Amino acid sequence: MDHLTGTSPPATVPAPPTALLESRDAPAATTVRCGRGALIAIDGVTGVGKTYLTGHALDGLTDPPLTLAGFSQPARTAPGLGTGLLRALRDASGGDPFLRGGTPLAETLTLLAIKRHDFDLVLPRLALGRAVLEGRSVDTTAVCQALLLHPGDPGAALDTATALLSLASFYRRPPDLTILITDDPVHAITRTQHRDHYVLTRDQAAYLRDASTLYEQLAATDPARYRVLDRRVTGAREAAEQIRTWITDAATGLPCLREPWTGPAAPCLCCGHTSERDPA
Repeated sequence: MDHLTGTSPPATVPAPPTALLESRDAPAATTVRCGRGALIAIDGVTGVGKTYLTGHALDGLTDPPLTLAGFSQPARTAPGLGTGLLRALRDASGGDPFLRGGTPLAETLTLLAIKRHDFDLVLPRLALGRAVLEGRSVDTTAVCQALLLHPGDPGAALDTATALLSLASFYRRPPDLTILITDDPVHAITRTQHRDHYVLTRDQAAYLRDASTLYEQLAATDPARYRVLDRRVTGAREAAEQIRTWITDAATGLPCLREPWTGPAAPCLCCGHTSERDPA
């Protein structure tokens, strides 16, 4: 399967600037308990039931999180930089449901720019103590673009997905928690086609299956941040309850947020604390 027909050979992910590497390797700041809200991502391939299950989970919360639509949400039409970049990707992809326009590395950087814009958008809400649900966070960008950069090479795709997450973390905070919803890809494909009244091509179906596998492999590399909900063994009611519990638990013991390239003495983006002012 070749997703890059007519394009340049697969490219490697560029390394972050040296200054950012030095900042990242600096001693960790003393943890400060911040009153901010949690940033929670809901991820997984199209058709696994993210919107359906999350909606039922939020119905049981007295103070539900704010929600930020993902790349595939038609409702995301509010004017602004993020919407403009997403519209450009959609136009370039010619209607491809996975936003594949033939220039995967350029598209990767554009998607990461959208995710930084999303972070800027939700930061004031986080600072007010509100939790935010982000549909399709940097995890989706890493998975989907790694497959495009290394078609037919699962090992290289996993390495690149990990590298893309590392690259993204130099420019925006990753989610405090990523809830990954998985299912049998055949069921996901069926739901997608029924919902969108669109029959996936053989290439598109194969891409969805590969993404489903890579999501699970990526989640296994960071069990502290990911929670995996497998619909193959979890009913809809139990799944919604589990998501609700994870969302509630994510609000406890949150550390301060600082720009990744700043030192430990930089003020928190939400509460203003620095490590030097840690009352503990």
